[in-house]
Amino acid sequence: MPDAEPLVPKHGGYRKLKSFQMAQLVYDVTVRFCDQYIDKRSRTHDQMVQAARSGVQNIAEGSQASGTSKKMELKLTNVARASLEELRLDYEDFLRQRGLAMLPADHPALLRFKKQRCATLQEVQAWVAEERRRQATDEHGPAPTHTDDGARSVSVGERPCSSVSSAAFAANAALSLLNAATYLLDRQVAQQAESFENEGGFSERLYRVRTARREGAR
Repeated sequence: MPDAEPLVPKHGGYRKLKSFQMAQLVYDVTVRFCDQYIDKRSRTHDQMVQAARSGVQNIAEGSQASGTSKKMELKLTNVARASLEELRLDYEDFLRQRGLAMLPADHPALLRFKKQRCATLQEVQAWVAEERRRQATDEHGPAPTHTDDGARSVSVGERPCSSVSSAAFAANAALSLLNAATYLLDRQVAQQAESFENEGGFSERLYRVRTARREGAR
């Protein structure tokens, strides 16, 4: 005889969700990004940080609520997805309004970023630093050297690195992470909707548990 269906099934476990892990990384990156590149007194700073935080918190809250309300789980996961979409627009606005490049998905720098599979803020920062180094090398070439007339060329290390370039790389990294997070959340919402449609929520489960208990008592 199969085990009886529990009234409150296992729930939570959100820390193991890839969507949660990705949203949490987006949050960490966004806090750092806003502190560096967005005026702390501006509404944009607070809105971006709060949107990133909302993505993380609503995934966690939805997972925790799933034990007694599949409907609430679905709603909160949708809220998380919407918050990250809002954040994506903020990053796109940042690049557009400053005339900075939004890198295409097949750009070599982004391909390197995706291959790296960053899991921490420090790994994202290391990628930004490496891409700045690559860019400086590509633009100015290896140096120092001496010309035939004895004039010394300027070394890469002596040339100023543009903080704008760093901001652009960081924003594009955040957008890449957001693309991955929203993709995972889209799949998660679809799975939750299918489960809710096929199995119902707490009321339907309560009915099944009561019915099974009455039949077992006969």
